[in-house]
Amino acid sequence: MVLPLVITLVVLLFAWPAGRTAPRHVPVGIVGTGAASQHAVEGLVREKPGAFDFHLYPDQQDARAAIENRDVYGALAISAHDITVLTAPAAGTSVAQLLREVGQQLADRAAQQGAAGPQSSAKIHVTALDVVPVATEDPRGVVFSSAVFPLTICAILIGAFVSTARGLRRPWHRLLTLLLACAAAGLGAYLVAQGFLGALPHDHLATWAVLSLVLISISATAAGLVRLLGHGGLGLSAALMVFVGNPFSGAGSAPELLPKGVDYVGQWLPPGAGASLLRDTAYFDGNGGSGHLAVLALWSVCGFTAVMFGRRITGRAPGGALTSGASLSSLPTSGAASPGRRHTHAHAHARRNDDDGRLRTLHAGR
Repeated sequence: MVLPLVITLVVLLFAWPAGRTAPRHVPVGIVGTGAASQHAVEGLVREKPGAFDFHLYPDQQDARAAIENRDVYGALAISAHDITVLTAPAAGTSVAQLLREVGQQLADRAAQQGAAGPQSSAKIHVTALDVVPVATEDPRGVVFSSAVFPLTICAILIGAFVSTARGLRRPWHRLLTLLLACAAAGLGAYLVAQGFLGALPHDHLATWAVLSLVLISISATAAGLVRLLGHGGLGLSAALMVFVGNPFSGAGSAPELLPKGVDYVGQWLPPGAGASLLRDTAYFDGNGGSGHLAVLALWSVCGFTAVMFGRRITGRAPGGALTSGASLSSLPTSGAASPGRRHTHAHAHARRNDDDGRLRTLHAGR
């Protein structure tokens, strides 16, 4: 009965956010404060309450700067005869498409209501301009959104290897191996995403660093939980990062399109914060990425601390067994012979081979 319930929960976690995408307080700019702009804003607030947070800008140049600084996802410049939609597909192709649809809806409504004044029969023109476009090789942002899930899986695998490898006996050996593995994996991911597919065309070194940091934050958390909780920590980290962090990340759309509360949870987990920081770095010169960087750094530091000192804190080895110090303290000191004493007596027997190849046992004390 437990397995079907787990499968149902996993399906719910992945399907529910995707099936309930809708604009929720999406920051959008409005250029100008004329009658046409005011009328459009009032109509949007009335028809789609809570869908947008509007920011006023005096001209298109200021609106463009706000888009590039990640203050808004796009802007609407509305006049009596035309509507210009400024979008940033690099911030989310779903939001860019949504703003284009909103611009066309405003134009159709204005034409029907005779908002063009004496020339009410004239059609209002809608122009869409991409202020920050995505790479031409990835026009829909599919490569970008598809990279989050495999990065999460690979980071969990790195954390599992580092925390269980027998050759890595000292904590700083584990930590160094984790850093090198994540840096190499981040470079490999970048070479595929950009070198082969051309989906991350800007700020090459910084983009590689972000990919590596995403891997570090997830793998360090996994390795740290294993050090703290034993093998159960690996399952906990996988459940947290794969089944919660990945569907709540908003990488395929935008955090503001996810159900209420999901966006906040997703952005406080490494997959969501990493996807947002990767957008900020690859297309917006790092603008708006300080908060996401802090989230990844926090998870990484907590993971490093658990890897370095987790065994000392819990007194348990990675496999869940008590460490040698704890086991010695629990041995009986008197009474019947303890397992340790029997073990000592067993090894007190000396063995030797005679000429016939048979094994004789000489008991000490006889």
